[in-house]
Amino acid sequence: MWNQVVNTPDIAPLLSWQGLHILPGLNAVTGDEGSGKTRLLRELSDSVADALWLDLRLPEHDEQTPEEVWAMLQARCPQWNADLQADLAQALHLQDHLDKRLFMLSAGSRRKVALAGLLASGARIVCIDQPYAALDLASIRTVREFLSDMADHPDRAWVVADYEVDESLPWRSEVVLG
Repeated sequence: MWNQVVNTPDIAPLLSWQGLHILPGLNAVTGDEGSGKTRLLRELSDSVADALWLDLRLPEHDEQTPEEVWAMLQARCPQWNADLQADLAQALHLQDHLDKRLFMLSAGSRRKVALAGLLASGARIVCIDQPYAALDLASIRTVREFLSDMADHPDRAWVVADYEVDESLPWRSEVVLG
């Protein structure tokens, strides 16, 4: 199943779900290929009211533009932050792609569209699967900066799954699957 290390035991979890304690701020989920990282994020999002996970490839949205994807997410997310979404679109260099259909975008640009939506969603628990995959270095820095800025958030959590923990970020908890 999993092993969880809580780096800040003095902080109460926002949520305890199936024995997993989601702390406010940053929560890492790591594991090898096929260990269940994506399944954990998807099930968490499906079973918790104010949690959001997206397949960052956005496979069902080929015919939509980035703005149409964000409008769809905004309709689902009552705490949507339109200013943050616009700032992220700028920082992730999506401005030249806003009128293009997703099938016209590279894998990295599609992932940037999804990441901008997730980060601007305002969801209480944001589940991000492999946030740096297919991104250029400038975009990785943007996502890393955002996560670093949210590390001490008192009432929201970011659950970030990848093969290894990003040592540059101050994780409140680390979950190892396997």
